[in-house]
Amino acid sequence: CNGLCYAEPLVEVQLPGQPGVLHQQVTVDKVGALLEAVQAGSAAGPSALAVLGERGMGDVPPIGSLPFWRGQVRRLMANCGVIDPENLDHAIANRGYEGLDKALRMDGEAVTKEMLASGLWGRGGAAFPTGRKWDFLRTSQRHPKFIICNADEGDPGAFVNRNLMESDPHLLLEGVIIAGAATAADRGFIYIRDEYPVCVARMEKAIEDAYASGLAGKNILGSGIGFEVEVVRGAGSYVCGDETGLLSSLEDRRGMPKIKPPYPAEAGAFAKPSNINNVESYANAPLVLRNGADWWSNVGTEKNTGTKMFSLSGQIRRVGVLEVPLGMSTREVVMEMGGGPPEGRTLKGIQPGGPLSGIVPASEVDIPLEPEYYRERGSIMGGGGLVILDDTNCVVDLCIYFEWFAEDESCGRCTTCFAGTRRMVEILRRIASGRGRE
Repeated sequence: CNGLCYAEPLVEVQLPGQPGVLHQQVTVDKVGALLEAVQAGSAAGPSALAVLGERGMGDVPPIGSLPFWRGQVRRLMANCGVIDPENLDHAIANRGYEGLDKALRMDGEAVTKEMLASGLWGRGGAAFPTGRKWDFLRTSQRHPKFIICNADEGDPGAFVNRNLMESDPHLLLEGVIIAGAATAADRGFIYIRDEYPVCVARMEKAIEDAYASGLAGKNILGSGIGFEVEVVRGAGSYVCGDETGLLSSLEDRRGMPKIKPPYPAEAGAFAKPSNINNVESYANAPLVLRNGADWWSNVGTEKNTGTKMFSLSGQIRRVGVLEVPLGMSTREVVMEMGGGPPEGRTLKGIQPGGPLSGIVPASEVDIPLEPEYYRERGSIMGGGGLVILDDTNCVVDLCIYFEWFAEDESCGRCTTCFAGTRRMVEILRRIASGRGRE
């Protein structure tokens, strides 16, 4: 998927000697006109959206001029919608595994220093420096050591991890293997939520092909370094998105979060040293190693370098996935690239970071897309899901839904949570029915 979800079903038409042309919303009734245009020797037609090139074709503009596309810096998404995700040769032809090749010729300390120099922090929401996290595991002397990818993307309205795994699985796999080589880990687990069957299938195919090509397993590319990796299907629980809940599920136990400390770097999966990062965090590692930390950090802000993927959903004209430099205005992403609320409606707010976050009102829509600005407003930027609310949405109803979700997904460990959320649902439902009291 190239992220243009609002234009689906998409059809790409390419005639010999011409650039490809994307056609949007090709429903059954539009197929006839499209085929007639192709038969007449034209890749364009009434449903044409954009030309996949730098120049337009008649009235069809180049893709880079689309409001949704302008302002994007596509690094993680460079291959999304371009390559066949189930073809290893396509990935390699687009510089796949170059970063791993370079990492294998460096020692682990040099790799983690390069990651630190880039400024990459965890893209799952915690924003902890990735290189420092890797270094904790690298310096641990206990074995076996594990690399774990948290692909349990459970926030309503978030689908950036899904986009990457379905569209460019080898990028994630390469990042996981780089982390394994840099930290002298023995095995990697890619934990994918059970509701993502296509992600599971494509990651498993990527791993199978990587083993067959000497890119995973024993003696990777003749380097003497070995690293095993496998996919683990999630248990269908929201609480498994918490790293310690994920560990419990990974160990074939009920997905119950654990008290910290000890932290995963000391005692993670099976009580052994482990490193846990988000999909987007690992997927950035090949780009850092391939092009260098200076190149990677040349976009974004001084404090928050690089790009970030966001998914837009809710009351917005252009639902989809995009990748922009950190620090870009939220207004630019929501109102310009996403097109804002439907015609005749006004923006009411933005719900970022999932049900445990808050709501950014329309009056604050100019804040930069950086974690600090969201924290200052009692919210979190999270993993990249932005749910847009317009003046038809009731915030009280939204709070009821999210509080019910939190109650329903509670693991039951803490009284404050499993009993407190139940009381909150009752209070909010009472307010919604007009029986609120001070």
